Amino acid sequence: MLMALGLFTFEIGTAAFQDLVRRTEWRHAETPRFGARPASQFLGPGAETFSLSGIVLPGLSGRHSAIRTLRDMAASGEAHALVDARGTVHGDCVIVSLDERQSEFLNTGEARRADFTLELRRL
Repeated sequence: MLMALGLFTFEIGTAAFQDLVRRTEWRHAETPRFGARPASQFLGPGAETFSLSGIVLPGLSGRHSAIRTLRDMAASGEAHALVDARGTVHGDCVIVSLDERQSEFLNTGEARRADFTLELRRL
């Protein structure tokens, strides 16, 4: 297992990701001052987002139903705990977007390859 989002596990059998991008922001408010640089005050943590990109290659790695499961999870609007393989809990996250690109089609119309990018936002 590479990572788990709720009960969904990212692994070779479902949808293994190849890239993980984590973005953390901190908030600062500025007040203009005459003849000087603006004054700044730290307001606390801002948004934290995760982006997971990978490839599903049915028959070799993963399956298309894993992407459908992620779409269903996103449609529910529920938050899910994000936990990595080391056991680090990254908090409750909601699925903000899921991009999928299918290619290399069989004569049955089924794609042999699907690239995906999953965007999560920590609550």
